[in-house]
Amino acid sequence: MGNRNERRRWQLVSGVLQTLHLERLANRYSHRSVVACFSFINGTISIALIAFVALITQQAFIFPSLGATAFILFHAPMASAASPRNTFCGHLVGALMGYASLHLFGLAHAPSAIFTGVDLPRVAAAAMSLGTTGFLMVWLRVPHPPAGATALIVSLGLMPDFHQLPIVLAGVTLLLLQAFTLNRLAGLRYPLWRHAPDPPGATATAGQ
Repeated sequence: MGNRNERRRWQLVSGVLQTLHLERLANRYSHRSVVACFSFINGTISIALIAFVALITQQAFIFPSLGATAFILFHAPMASAASPRNTFCGHLVGALMGYASLHLFGLAHAPSAIFTGVDLPRVAAAAMSLGTTGFLMVWLRVPHPPAGATALIVSLGLMPDFHQLPIVLAGVTLLLLQAFTLNRLAGLRYPLWRHAPDPPGATATAGQ
């Protein structure tokens, strides 16, 4: 499985280089150096674009867990966790569970834990938000690890207003649009929504 992910990652990088007529870089430098630089450039550009939208609109389009999402989308684009379905639904579940935990423990209008510190209700809210997010992502088959951070961001009071939910999802969507464009540009069949399931025996073959 690891070798297959590495091949797909290199296919993404080399495809973009060919499109930009920079394939000579792949011959001049090691694969690790090229992939590392590719990760640097994409991480910088993707978050900079979303942060610029946040600057223009003065809305919370940018939040910490998007950094982890960006890394997954461009480092392992064909992994199931990087699909639009898992990415969008995972963050949606994480945010909803964060808001639910705030209301459950009476913290909907409380100041952020950064300013007041952590008390027992905040501990309970954080624990509940992450636990239920993990449960629902597994149960709904939409695992996306950065969504756990989204649950904590909300339950710790960093984004406490429910009206911020559409903005959070808009930020995720902007990142997915960039991932879709870049992967298709490189010739990878990055899905519109979800990856096709592996054929029977594919997992066993990949592990051999």
